[in-house]
Amino acid sequence: MNKEPQEKSVRTLRVGEQVRHVLSEILQRGDVHDETLAKHVVSVTEVRMSPDLRHATVFVKSLLGRDEEAVLKALRTNTAYLQREVAHRVQNKYAAKLKFLADESFDEGSHIDALLRRPEVARDLDAE
Repeated sequence: MNKEPQEKSVRTLRVGEQVRHVLSEILQRGDVHDETLAKHVVSVTEVRMSPDLRHATVFVKSLLGRDEEAVLKALRTNTAYLQREVAHRVQNKYAAKLKFLADESFDEGSHIDALLRRPEVARDLDAE
């Protein structure tokens, strides 16, 4: 039985979590000298690494979802600095290229919750 794919999966998860932790720390400490990022609290909710660990998709959410586009633009503007810092702090063979995206999962969860609370849906669920 070959366990190699599973090990790679665990490795990508572990490295993704390391990258998430490093980026969160950088943003929390205000190490990025950017006016937009200084004005917003940004959470790094998840980092998904490619199997070869050369690419990282970083999902972020600004506090209360305010000025999300401006925050994403600021992160993308400072990508080179963030990549250097991540490469320095996470010891990997290659420095991962970072791609920043808004985390939509909270919005989707809120939407589903709102749908489930609608009177006609609640009535149908109570009938069961």
